[in-house]
Amino acid sequence: MTREQAFEVVKSKVKNDRLLKHMLATEAVMRAVAARLGENEEAWALAGLVHDVDYDETADAPERHGVIGAAYLRELGVAEDVLQAVESHAGHRNLESRMDKALYAADPLTGLIVASALMHPSKKIGAINAEFVLKRFKEKRFAAGANREQIKSCETLGLTLEEFIGLSLAAMQGVSQELGL
Repeated sequence: MTREQAFEVVKSKVKNDRLLKHMLATEAVMRAVAARLGENEEAWALAGLVHDVDYDETADAPERHGVIGAAYLRELGVAEDVLQAVESHAGHRNLESRMDKALYAADPLTGLIVASALMHPSKKIGAINAEFVLKRFKEKRFAAGANREQIKSCETLGLTLEEFIGLSLAAMQGVSQELGL
């Protein structure tokens, strides 16, 4: 599946603009992490882009999130490693591959970075740096839904928290127009 095909699928399934932007942010982060680790950038980016494709459908059944999406994506011929990451980010499979682990850590970090940008007076992602996000990370009440332990799991990839935040922030800054930030 090409990126363009995946994006069309995502737009047809996801009606919430904020969720769509989250998926675009996760795509950018996954591409950057793959590049840093010498992995397949296209596959990792695809996993980031499609990881919440079933979110609207499973909003009332979170225990099905990831499973429904992976089944749908399987019918479209998406590679098994991407399907594994989609399922494992939602807790339905063990985190086995580096892609699984990266998606698991990146998913909540994108929300923390967006929340950090929105609390900045400029409300622009380009106005913040990794140190700013790291300070917000340490504030337990700030963006409380962004699971800190999940984000810190980036260390299983050989990335420090500071490095992961910096890499992810730079990736999201690169798509700031698409994110509306």
